[in-house]
Amino acid sequence: MEFEGQREGEEVKYVFRRHFVTTIRGWLWLIVVTALGFVPSLIWPNNSDMFWVWLVFFAVGLMGAVYSWMLWYFSFYIVTSERLRQTRQKGFFQKSVVDLELKDIKNMSYGVHGLFATIFNYGAILIQTEAGDLVLSMVSHPETVYNELENTWHEKR
Repeated sequence: MEFEGQREGEEVKYVFRRHFVTTIRGWLWLIVVTALGFVPSLIWPNNSDMFWVWLVFFAVGLMGAVYSWMLWYFSFYIVTSERLRQTRQKGFFQKSVVDLELKDIKNMSYGVHGLFATIFNYGAILIQTEAGDLVLSMVSHPETVYNELENTWHEKR
């Protein structure tokens, strides 16, 4: 795999994302807005135009779900032989990229906190550097990701 900004000789070791459960707001939006689209047909049951009203509500809900999915899909982490790159999509036209050199990492730990995190297997990875802490939240399969990060970090040291 290659990515924009990859250095010569830099090898991609691991790519991961936040857990898919982070898209739950978009799916809840779809359900709530679609359900609200039924209200006008309950008020005016004999009006056949209410199907089109419901369809508009459904389209708005679907746009919210797709937007949520888009933010999840275009936000990811890349672990290379030299660094950790965090790419976060923050809207249609806003993206942020943070690079952390592996040699700058002082310590790493991970945690899974709560019932839902345990059931759906997501957690947070804390990466400590001299400049401050980087928290990778809601990471899917945090133990696996942590082990991959740890192995790559030790190879670099």
